[in-house]
Order: sequence, then structure tokens, then C-alpha cells
Amino acid sequence: MSISMDEIVIAGIGQIPVGEHWELSLRSIAARAMLAAIKDCGIKPQAIYIGNYLASVASGQANLGALLAETIHMEGVEAFTAEAAEASGAAALNLAVQALKSGYVDSALVVGVEKYTDMVGSQMENIIAMSNDTDFESMQGMNLASSAALVMQRYLFDYQPPRDAFGTFSIIAHANAVHNPNALYRRAIHLEDYQKAGLVCDPLNLLDAAPFADGAAAVLLTRRELLPEGFSHTQVKVSASSLVTDMLALHDRTDPLAFDAARISAERAFAQAGIPRERVDLFEYWDAFSIYAVMCLETAGYAERGAGWKLGGDGSLELHGRLPVATMGGLKARGFPLGAAGIYQVVDAVTQLRGAAGENQIQGARCVLVQSLGGPAATAVTHILQTL
Repeated sequence: MSISMDEIVIAGIGQIPVGEHWELSLRSIAARAMLAAIKDCGIKPQAIYIGNYLASVASGQANLGALLAETIHMEGVEAFTAEAAEASGAAALNLAVQALKSGYVDSALVVGVEKYTDMVGSQMENIIAMSNDTDFESMQGMNLASSAALVMQRYLFDYQPPRDAFGTFSIIAHANAVHNPNALYRRAIHLEDYQKAGLVCDPLNLLDAAPFADGAAAVLLTRRELLPEGFSHTQVKVSASSLVTDMLALHDRTDPLAFDAARISAERAFAQAGIPRERVDLFEYWDAFSIYAVMCLETAGYAERGAGWKLGGDGSLELHGRLPVATMGGLKARGFPLGAAGIYQVVDAVTQLRGAAGENQIQGARCVLVQSLGGPAATAVTHILQTL
């Protein structure tokens, strides 16, 4: 039995604040988000899909399906983990959407969870670098920051944007995080702060990079007809879900600035939803690094190639602009919980569509584009959410 995408709704959402949760275990933070999502809608899921990148190495914990099902007293349900590096949470959501669309399950809980602080000192960068090609990149010293730095250096060479132009994306994110109680950095920054920030990996500076952190966020999906009586939230449907991969190593790509997986994923999502990109009211893009925010804008079709940086400085991306982005702080200021980040993006999108974003609310928001990347778009996952 195949189900129309219009019938798949996000009924419940839950999250914990992004931060350094030294006192809590991986299972504890996941359980808090999962139980919050279940409580939010009053639906018991038939399956659990977990997005996680690092637990088996960083926390010494595999078999998260059994662990997390047990932790919330749901032994017996189908539960397993999806891994797509930093896009793991978004990939888990894609699996849940396919399960509902096929009629395999009637309800599914998706949780993105990452316990960054379980990692130990000098091993930290090596573990996170697993997102790269181990044989040809990470073994030679490449990590997430150096991959982004290579992309940014090539972009600067090809298109000659002002170096400070990238700072506007961080400034926007931090301004939006001020009123988000779940954000790690609830503090505005200014261009002077960006200009004074130390280098992380030339040309990236500290304020070009989102801070790694712990986090867990969850969403509960079901069919519209199965929503409980008295369901009071605005109904939010999943209009599109598209996952696309590219060559893993940057040096294997014909054009390192093409970000083909992100472009194709966005194109397929718009086709699935049957809407033009102009219909989107806000964009929860992937700002793990400022250059990736620029690339997402270009590959989604909101700027010509080489011109995405211009949107940061003309007011278009601010809360009252024509395409608000990172509306609750994005990865940059909310914090970057790696494999959990994609579900935080979706929770932020649903919060906007419910009209519950407080001082950050985008008035009249009815359609949100969400894009998550694993590495420099080696994996790209795009979702479109709309109100019913």
C-alpha cells in the first residue's frame, strides 16, 4: 500500500538544548528528546530510526536501536541506526519517510543524537575526520575544517568575493540565536568580531566554523488520518525527501565547487513537492562552515554560481528578508551536534510552521526548505515541509 507524501505529517517534536552535557549519557540525552516528541503528539511509534555518526567510536556504543528502544521502554519495536556522517539525522528521517510512504509502518520516531564530549583529547579530530575518505584524505591529515578550507580557498580564487563577505552568514546566525533557549551561543556578534577571529584553517577563521557540541532532537511521523482526536498543533506535512551522494574525496570530483549532490537533491525535492523554489518562505541551510552556507544558496538556485555571498550583505537572509535562513541560529550559533544536526534543523522548521518561534517567528510561514550535508556535500539530504 503506497501512501501519498501529502499524508505524511510530523506530529511531534522534541529536543534538548545543544551544549556540553558532561553529566548526561548518550542514552539519556536521546531519551529526553524522544519522550518529548512522543508527549508532544501522544502517538506511540511502530519503529525508531536513529541518526548518529560517532557513537560506536566516540562513546564505545553500537547497537543504538536496542539501547534507545529499551531506554524509553519500547522493547520489541523495530529500531536501527542510519549513518551518513554529519547528515545522519537527515538520512534517518529519509528512511522514516520511505517507510511511511510504502505503508510499511503507520508511525515512526526519528531521533538524531550525538555525544561529542565522550571523545578524548587528541583523538577527537581523527574521529570526526572519518567523514572524509580515510585512505586518501584523513590519513594525510585532512579533517572537516580543512575540507571546507579547500573549498573556500578555491571559491575565493575563482570569484574574488570580499573576504569579509563570509562573516555576514555568522552574524545572521548569531543574531537569530539570541532568542533561542536551546542555542549554545545566545550572543550577537559583529563584523569587528569576525575580522579579529583567529584562523582555524586558512582561510577559515573561528567564526566561519560551527562549534561541535552534544545534542539530541526527535520528530514523530505518522499518517494524517491517524492523528489523535483533539490534535491541536498546525499540521505539517513532509512534501519531499531526497538523499543524493557524490564522490567522497574532493580531489575525485571534476569540479570541487559544483556540489552536485546538493544541487540534485534540491532539484528532486522541488520536483517531488511540485512547487517552485520561490514558494519557500525560509531556508534552514547547512552552515557548518560559512562557505557551505554560500554553496547551499547557490545549489538550491537562490543565487547564480559565484554570487551566493552577495545575499549575506543585502538583507535578503535576515528574519524579515525575502529568504530568512538559520532562523533559530543554525549550526553556527545553535551549535553543531554533528549527526544530530539534521533533526534540529527539522525541529526548527516545524516550530516555524506551527507559529511557535516567538521573537524569531517568520510571519505567514507555510513552506520550509531544509538541507543537510555530510562532508563537503558527499551526501546531501533535502526535505521540504509545508503546512496543510
